[in-house]
Amino acid sequence: MAEPKFAAQQSGGQNGFKEAVCINAGRIYDSCSDKDCLEDLQVYFTPLNQSIIDNSTAVKCKNVQVYTVLMDVEPVPFNKGFFSVDMTFYFLVKLEAVVSPMTPPVKVEGISVFQKKVILYGSEGSVNQFTSNRLIVNNDKNCCCDENLPTANLSVVDPICLACRVCDVPDCGKEVQFTCPAVVSKLFDDEFDSVRPAKIVCISIGLFSIVQLERNVQMMVPVYDFCIPDKECVTSADDPCELFKKIKFPVNEFFPPRLEDIDCAGGTQ
Repeated sequence: MAEPKFAAQQSGGQNGFKEAVCINAGRIYDSCSDKDCLEDLQVYFTPLNQSIIDNSTAVKCKNVQVYTVLMDVEPVPFNKGFFSVDMTFYFLVKLEAVVSPMTPPVKVEGISVFQKKVILYGSEGSVNQFTSNRLIVNNDKNCCCDENLPTANLSVVDPICLACRVCDVPDCGKEVQFTCPAVVSKLFDDEFDSVRPAKIVCISIGLFSIVQLERNVQMMVPVYDFCIPDKECVTSADDPCELFKKIKFPVNEFFPPRLEDIDCAGGTQ
């Protein structure tokens, strides 16, 4: 589907500049990107999945996803304007365990955890903001304000599973206890606390991330005009054949592009 296009109605001023307006937006004060290689992260399982791992001879990593990230922002002592961003990544790990050479692999799922801290500049603020779309209870500002802390934003792509192995607990030297937060445990039908594993799984992950600190500020920006779409909306037809006629023939599905036809951005020339 083609990206929507907008026609800016330019009038007055140099280069179509019309007026300057004040907007309330999030300004990014500091950011950093990272490329982390996470070696031998332990994968935690519920009792049912752990029993499969305990009886397995080998495991294969099929997929790793970032299920959620819990973040905490705190000011750095004796360094005004700087803040530490503590992040706890919870990865949903999907594996295939080989229990017997004569039977197909068994699919199991588990959780792996990684903690990371960065220090960024987030400037200083001294105002408490209240907006109409927040619930205020008995004028309690603690329920609505962020204590003048900047907002941390995290962007992350799906991790790359680099390696996966299963080993006996005494040989791995890993911690086997795991307390799973409620936001993660709801994925599973059982608890993690009662697990006493005989074997554990360790995976290595490649992770790309960008962390940003931003604050809501009022900024003056140039305005050219309203963004007016330059095309009409396409309505769906009741006749499925009429709708099918509007779909372009998928040439690339029948004739995959050659290497020289693919540009650096991954598209076809």
